[in-house]
Amino acid sequence: MEQWVTNFQGELAALGGAFLWALSSAAYSLLGQKISALKLNLFKGLIAIALIFLTLIISGKLETEVNLFTINLFLMSGIIGMGLGDTAFFYALKNIGARRTLLMATLSPPITALLGLVFLEEQLTFGAWCGIFITGIGVALVISEKTPSAISNINIKQGIAWGVLAAIGNSTGLIISRFALLSSDIIPLWSTLFRLIGGTIIVILLLIFQRIGQGKSEKINWSIKVIVGIFIATFGGTYLAIWLQQTSLKYASAGIAQTLLATSPIFIIPIAVQMGEKISVRSVFGVLVAVVGISFLFTF
Repeated sequence: MEQWVTNFQGELAALGGAFLWALSSAAYSLLGQKISALKLNLFKGLIAIALIFLTLIISGKLETEVNLFTINLFLMSGIIGMGLGDTAFFYALKNIGARRTLLMATLSPPITALLGLVFLEEQLTFGAWCGIFITGIGVALVISEKTPSAISNINIKQGIAWGVLAAIGNSTGLIISRFALLSSDIIPLWSTLFRLIGGTIIVILLLIFQRIGQGKSEKINWSIKVIVGIFIATFGGTYLAIWLQQTSLKYASAGIAQTLLATSPIFIIPIAVQMGEKISVRSVFGVLVAVVGISFLFTF
């Protein structure tokens, strides 16, 4: 059992990250109705940076040797993937809700695999490609089903556009991050910190430009519920999930890691049940198809 965990630690980390991201996406979807995408991304980034920095101090890993080129790669990865990509993801959540936004996220695996093939020369086996394809079908079956939305004022066209941009940004950021991870001995915790710093810097700049353009700043109706919601969603969906994401990229190929990370919609099912939604036979079938796809990734 221990050897199996060691052999597939990248894949298991990706699945763990997918579960936490599904949980936090539901929370971010609700929070996005009260806070703008840019500010939500800023608060997420600042809290996550503080949590990771604290973890580095407690674990005694505050000292590290990383060259400037590698640091710049992680910063660029964060700017594209976390700063721009996550902001687009939050805009998509606000416009079309978690279910449809996670459907758009299924574009990430093929984009990541293609970028990995072109820039990292990663050769995926025929079985792995089949696994990516089958998993994508299963995920799409689950989240493309027409169910009542938990948000109001749905804007499909804007949501799809933001979803596509989020997928491209996320995939590009992951490829840059994986290249940096493979060319250095940096631990995933430090790489995550650098990525978050890069993402937060670009979000701050965008907020400054937005305020200059509008001449005023958006007011937020703070409450204990909103503050706790942001912290919990950030702790699970950013601090832990991105740490697991970086770990998966360190020990699994980009295409496989991103495919497993994209199974978040599968984990939405039990969350949806707890929220009172009815689960159909189609949803269950979609889960089974996705599980078969994941098994291809593990065995071929």
